[in-house]
Amino acid sequence: MLARKGLLPDGFLLTRLAEDQNQPNRSRAKCQRPRFITKTGSCNVAHKNIREQGRFLQDVFTTMVDLKWQHSLLIFTSAFLCSWMLFAMIWWLMAFAHGDLKPSDPDSDPGPVPCVTAIHSFTSAFLFSIEVQVTIGFGGRMVTEECPAAIVVLIIQNILGLIINAVMLGCVFMKTAQANRRAETLIFSRNAVIAPRNGRPTFMFRLGDLRKSMIISATVQLQVIRRTVTAEGEVIPVCQLDIQVENPLRSNGIFLVSPLIISHTMERGSPLYELSAQSLASEDLEIIVILEGVVETTGITMQARTSYIPEEILWGRRFVSIITEEDGRYCVNYSKFGNTVPVRMSSLSAKELDQTKGVQEGGVEANLQGWGLVRAGRGGFRRGARACSSSAPNPWYAQSEKPEPEVELKGQKRTVRLEVIGPKAEEEEDLEDISD
Repeated sequence: MLARKGLLPDGFLLTRLAEDQNQPNRSRAKCQRPRFITKTGSCNVAHKNIREQGRFLQDVFTTMVDLKWQHSLLIFTSAFLCSWMLFAMIWWLMAFAHGDLKPSDPDSDPGPVPCVTAIHSFTSAFLFSIEVQVTIGFGGRMVTEECPAAIVVLIIQNILGLIINAVMLGCVFMKTAQANRRAETLIFSRNAVIAPRNGRPTFMFRLGDLRKSMIISATVQLQVIRRTVTAEGEVIPVCQLDIQVENPLRSNGIFLVSPLIISHTMERGSPLYELSAQSLASEDLEIIVILEGVVETTGITMQARTSYIPEEILWGRRFVSIITEEDGRYCVNYSKFGNTVPVRMSSLSAKELDQTKGVQEGGVEANLQGWGLVRAGRGGFRRGARACSSSAPNPWYAQSEKPEPEVELKGQKRTVRLEVIGPKAEEEEDLEDISD
């Protein structure tokens, strides 16, 4: 299953269900920490006790766009109804003041010209207000030259009606064309994996785009959220640490034309450097993935988010390949988008592997230094007695090119040949002992 539901055929969902059943359930000993970012990308944060509520009214347009659809539709309908009722009351009062609401006798003279024709009650005034604001003229009611104030009210209602139309329609358009709607077709793998890549433990997840229209200047950002304690004892419940994404261009930019596997090498300096297979189940962390880019068709900047908790990180597994070549084109099989296969991998963390590797290299280096002792004849030092030498010994394979020194013994000069102990020298020594 993907982070976005209802986008792929049922065969893919059945495949994912079968895979989930085959995977063992990993239970944590302590209570599960709530997510900071949900799988669908929404922030799991509740803002409480905000005293300065007036700040939201200073940006009415953004506030209305952020509202839920039912609230936006209620405000949309109420704005038009209130404006129609307000001006209907104004037109009715104007007709009442001018005497247009008095009943007329059909046998008598017609009387003075009314400000607005065919207004006899509040209902007719309300209908005339709707006709003026939405520019619907049925021909039964009209403003006359009798009342200049009626002309002024007509102009004000037209201007106010245009403003309400622009604001309300703009809010509805922005809600339907929000950038997060484009994120519905950007999918992330349900699980992330940790597998060796180029000899190093690597954190990986898969990212894909279901639309043919591309995301321009797409960038991926990874963050680790965990609870930390500073050296002074300060507890930071939500500490955000950036993770470097592996990219040959040394940037977080990607070319999202087909599903990609985003990776991060767990090396020195990485927040995941000390993460091992045993500590993963009890680790209190959450890895957040943020994808940003510009929608090619609309030019709107969009952002898609998801997160991975320890239960969703699989150790020692790798994503299967889903791209094949058919008839000269690359085909993507989304039914295997989140499928993984097991690989051979050590359960140690990257730090422990580096320490183990360092111990092995140190042992080899010490062994090489043991071969670098120099002895004179058969009475000199043997291999393994490095403490008797104050200077750093030379390796056994470094032959000395210095001239042989002369040693004066009882008034006689005797030339002593210096030997370098090595494998061959030891074998020659053993042969000389046998011959003696």
